[in-house]
This record gives sequence, structure tokens and C-alpha cells, in this order.
Amino acid sequence: MCLLLGATGVGKTLLVKRLQKLNSRDGKSDLGDPPPTQPTVGTDLTDIMAQRKMTIRELGGCMGPIWSSYYGDCRSVLFMIDASDPTQLSLSCSQLLGVLSAEQLADASVLILFNKIDMPCYMTLEEMKALIRLPDIIACATQCITTAEISARDGTGLAAVLQWLQDTHKANS
Repeated sequence: MCLLLGATGVGKTLLVKRLQKLNSRDGKSDLGDPPPTQPTVGTDLTDIMAQRKMTIRELGGCMGPIWSSYYGDCRSVLFMIDASDPTQLSLSCSQLLGVLSAEQLADASVLILFNKIDMPCYMTLEEMKALIRLPDIIACATQCITTAEISARDGTGLAAVLQWLQDTHKANS
């Protein structure tokens, strides 16, 4: 099981819809227009076929206080941050630290996704890493942490996310 976590409005629902479509198109890059989405209130399960079926459990941002209830069967985490909203960065950092310090996730693989790089006002990866002190966080974490810049809206970087999910799922099988 892979958990998809992040604050409200960072683009988690659009990400799973786009990954599902990308996966079903055998890697063809044209995803078309983004589908409409509503913020997830609760939890949503999405299956993606890799070599075998992989399930992504998206947890709504408003569920942050009870995310830990879902850590038990989790082998990998997609943690999403909105690169275009500097006011939300401190909340995202706090949530990320909570996820990384959870004992149940000590061996999980973590992919931190900096989403919305298609927006004109997005922060660069270097700016975000510096603001949340990501090198220090990675140095202290027990997990294997990878980062990626993506746009769930236009599809930038999604093939790499799908590849990471497949590789991680294969390693954890």
C-alpha cells in the first residue's frame, strides 16, 4: 500500500487521476485536459497496474491529525507540497516531519513531490529545499527519500513518479 499525503489543495486527487491515465496510455505523454477534482474529505483508494496491481490510498489534507491511523500497512509514501504557495510551506514541512518521525513508517520509501511547477509563481526546488531545510531532514530520516518536481496539471514529471512507484512496489514485494 502506498499512501498519498499532503495539505489540502496541493493536487493529490489530480495526481492519482493523471497517474492512472498515464499508466493506461502505456507511457504516451498527451494526457489531455485535466479532469475536474474536488478536495478529498476522507480517504480514496486508486489502483494502478504496474507489473502487479498497486493501490494508492489518498488521505485528505483535512485528515492530517489522523493520518497515523493508516500507517500500518504502508510501504511507501508520496508526500505532496504545493510549490506555488509559500504560505503553506511551513504546514507542509510540519506534516512531513510528523510522517518521517512515525515509527510505523521507519522503513517506508518516501517520494516528496513539489507540485504545481507549471504556475508562474512557483518556488524553485532549491528555494523550497532551503526554506524547509530538506538536506537536514533527509540526513536525520531513517527512510530512503527521493524528491521530484512535477505538474499534475500538465503532466510534467509524472512518468518518473510512475516509474518510482513501480520500482518501489517491486522492491517491497
